[in-house]
Amino acid sequence: MRCSAWSLFAEGKKGFFDNPVMAEIAGRHKKTVAQVALRFLIQRGIIVIPKSARKEQMQENFDVFDFVLDDGDMQKLAGVDEKESAFFSHYDPEIVEYIIGFCK
Repeated sequence: MRCSAWSLFAEGKKGFFDNPVMAEIAGRHKKTVAQVALRFLIQRGIIVIPKSARKEQMQENFDVFDFVLDDGDMQKLAGVDEKESAFFSHYDPEIVEYIIGFCK
């Protein structure tokens, strides 16, 4: 089964780009936190379509195929997941009704 990632970088919310685990891994690979996040998703078989309006960021987004995250990196990155949306609670009845409203 293939999955896709929506808002890959959580719009920078919750200190996404300042996460010390991600920063440490990025530093060791001489990559950015965004590149490490993209590589993590790609190695998990998740289809990523990063959005950018800047040419430099577009190039950076493509520059993720010259390194591999080892099992230790993958485990550390999986541990960063807080198991909740950075945008809204999927358990909030008002949010659920709002989302369901799109399907009507």
